[in-house]
Amino acid sequence: MRSRKTGAAACAALLAAAALAGCNRGSDAAGGRIGIDMPRTDTDFWNSYQQYVEKGLDRGEVSALPLSNSQNDISKVVSNVQALTDQGAKAIVMAPQDTGAIAAELDRLAEKKIPVVSVDTRPDEGRVYMVVRADNRAYGEKSCEYLGRRLGGRGRIAELQGDLSSINGRDRSEAFASCMKKKFPKITVHELATDWKGEVASAKLQSLLAQHKDIDGIYLQAGGAFLQPTLALLEQRKLLRPAGSAGHITIISNDGIPDELAAIRAGKIDATLSQPADLYAKYALFYAKASLDGKTFKPGPTDHGSTIVKIENGLEDQLPAPLVTKDNVDDRALWANQFDKGQ
Repeated sequence: MRSRKTGAAACAALLAAAALAGCNRGSDAAGGRIGIDMPRTDTDFWNSYQQYVEKGLDRGEVSALPLSNSQNDISKVVSNVQALTDQGAKAIVMAPQDTGAIAAELDRLAEKKIPVVSVDTRPDEGRVYMVVRADNRAYGEKSCEYLGRRLGGRGRIAELQGDLSSINGRDRSEAFASCMKKKFPKITVHELATDWKGEVASAKLQSLLAQHKDIDGIYLQAGGAFLQPTLALLEQRKLLRPAGSAGHITIISNDGIPDELAAIRAGKIDATLSQPADLYAKYALFYAKASLDGKTFKPGPTDHGSTIVKIENGLEDQLPAPLVTKDNVDDRALWANQFDKGQ
């Protein structure tokens, strides 16, 4: 548990004692400190989210224990969260990637009256104070509509799905499939489950391209995990042709990281849906503090351009995730364009 020393001495003491990654500044709030578990460090999106969280902590928006990281392992999520509560965390921010396996831990936290803010993922069961998330069904629907229109309602698409044990992977996949079946029935979709792993995505896409040389479009459900492996494979097979040229494969991604925006500018991909890493961090900390302050919320529009909806196990703040194409890729309102300069 962190001592009440301040400044560099406190950080040095923590680093020496526990080899921690950093020192979370900010005085203890009246309601106590929060515990934050980062879900993984193997994608640009989650690394960006972590940096935004750290900036919020540096600004003293809330008081927090040192961050933990579960590295996409649900057992580590549970052990990390239990360690955080043992150290005195009065509220928890987490982003469980396996949304079905976290229920028992959420029940334990509810028994202890420790509120939980779940970021990006909505747990299938178990009480949450607030889910901070974009509408993931809208991701699938918007990606379907974009590809369907660009291909003129005909062709063959590879869909690199996320982990179907995750509500995000299921929502995007189910919405994409439903939209394609209803609006673009003459497009053939090859569903490739990847567990959010870039190497799995690359291997499955390579096998598909060996069988079908007429792929017209690709849907990347997570640009942070799939963008670079996909572009590398297409370049290797001499299929990475600029947008607007003959033989170009139309690609839409989900995440909105700086590399995706750069790929749009270069004509390597056509579009992405910007998942707001900055707003995820901002409102994760906002709701964690609100829970400690005893505040409550109701479904309806918010004052920050989103909508709170009722879910079976709590509330969900659905943040906006705009479509990014060559027409608006330089918009400074996009978090990735601000993040480039560390703003």
